Amino acid sequence: MVHQRRSNTRNRQRSSNCSVRSRVLNAINNPLKIRFKTRRRMKYNMELKREFKERSRELLGSEAEDYFQILREPLTNALRINTLKITINALKKRLKNKDWELKPVPFCKQGYWVESGPMKLGSTLEHFLGYYYIQDPASMIPPLTMDLREEQKVLDIAASPGSKTGQIVSIMNDEGLIIANDVRIDRVSILKINLQRIGARSVVITRRNGMNYKKMTGFFDRVLVDAPCSGEGVIRKNPYAAVQWNPNSFPKFSRVQKKLIKAGYQALKPGGLLVYSTCSLAPEENEEVIDYLLKNSDAEVEQIKIKGLKSKPGVTEWQGEKYHKEINKCIRVYPQDNNTEGFFVCKVRKR
Repeated sequence: MVHQRRSNTRNRQRSSNCSVRSRVLNAINNPLKIRFKTRRRMKYNMELKREFKERSRELLGSEAEDYFQILREPLTNALRINTLKITINALKKRLKNKDWELKPVPFCKQGYWVESGPMKLGSTLEHFLGYYYIQDPASMIPPLTMDLREEQKVLDIAASPGSKTGQIVSIMNDEGLIIANDVRIDRVSILKINLQRIGARSVVITRRNGMNYKKMTGFFDRVLVDAPCSGEGVIRKNPYAAVQWNPNSFPKFSRVQKKLIKAGYQALKPGGLLVYSTCSLAPEENEEVIDYLLKNSDAEVEQIKIKGLKSKPGVTEWQGEKYHKEINKCIRVYPQDNNTEGFFVCKVRKR
């Protein structure tokens, strides 16, 4: 009798396991039952903090209301096609056969908004195969400004989760040498998984404090400092960021950012390019950091020109502080201008 009950229990477990496997396979093969069109009609019901609005009005003037309005609209999902594994046309055809609707990002030929498709882009077979990487178009901007070539040595000083590293690898056709660094083991683990999935072979992953790279003086042709920040620009993706928003965090991040950009600049060859970026729109984390670099080095800011991208110049004065006039060559990318997250990008050359 006991043996029969155990047998019945094992049979139920097998049946349950088969059912789970069946549901997983069905979700992968038929992911279109839930579509974005239902989700996009929803708007976030959140209250932006008074000080956040005041700062935004000081930065944007009459455009601030458009900014507040789009922050309540969920971010349209986007992807970047991984040309290391598949051509753009081949993946577009494959996804079209599955009833996906893609809209091209005007300033990045590998980038597409997903107008209609599976609710979870990370659960498709194409994602598992590394055919595309889930990435907001604003996040695609920094690698596009780096003037990358196949023979170069590149440092991504704060690389996890690896979206920009993967884009750099793709632009360089998996040639040259790319160092992808992060300081925390959990972030390094995520970085490793993502780079393995896209098939990157020219990348060396390191786990160290990014500031230690100042010891590799004049080694790299290109350096990306996509610095840790307050995340002020990601409210559309993460509405809770509006609740967490606290201007008291800006000085803390700014101190770390200044140390990272100084270390990255020291690791750069004469004539090399450093690109600094954040997903914040706070001047304390952006223009102030560039101003610090200009005052403490021979760096020169270069103009950023990307066809199809709408942007605003960096600010040269903020709440009584005056920054170097060349900082107006930096770009501020606001969500309402390109249907993206908020981003700041600056390109400097070492003399």
